[in-house]
Amino acid sequence: MKVMVQRLLIGFIAVILCGCGAAAPVSVGNKPVSINEKPLRDAPTRPLKPVAEMNWTTFDGAVQKLKDFEGRVVILDFWATYCPPCIEEIPHLMELKEAYGDDLVIVGLHVGGEEDRPKVPDFVERLKITYPLATPEDSLTSFIFGQESAIPQTAIFDRKGKLVKKIVGFSPEIKSDLDATIAASVAAN
Repeated sequence: MKVMVQRLLIGFIAVILCGCGAAAPVSVGNKPVSINEKPLRDAPTRPLKPVAEMNWTTFDGAVQKLKDFEGRVVILDFWATYCPPCIEEIPHLMELKEAYGDDLVIVGLHVGGEEDRPKVPDFVERLKITYPLATPEDSLTSFIFGQESAIPQTAIFDRKGKLVKKIVGFSPEIKSDLDATIAASVAAN
């Protein structure tokens, strides 16, 4: 009986030791739990297709993809006419374009919906928007927005098409962050 108890005890200990190792956390959805050990609530979701293949349709009807602008820093700015921070951000984006010229591409991606679309021509005229405007495909919007639906959302891609920064909103602090990110991205080869 003593031998049987010892065998059971050894077996029980072996099961505990083998089965209780630490396991890495697993993301249950398509949204990362953290990046660089920092929990995120508005991280971009994992793309449904390669980011370089995600596209938008310009108001002229041309379909463009991020990969079309490889070698240049790209800002994709998600906006609507009824968004006060968008109205504040747009003149600064035009200043950035003027400062960096051909090294920087800015595309304004309208996400205001069909009811907002008729207001866009007057909005463009009033703000004197000089960069191209387009409508993003759903997978691009989902990838950038993640769980955050506030606008403006500004996605900055480096010269290789890698997302380097996502910014939500616009304020003096965000403006400084945007400027620093663009300067570093343009300077990098």
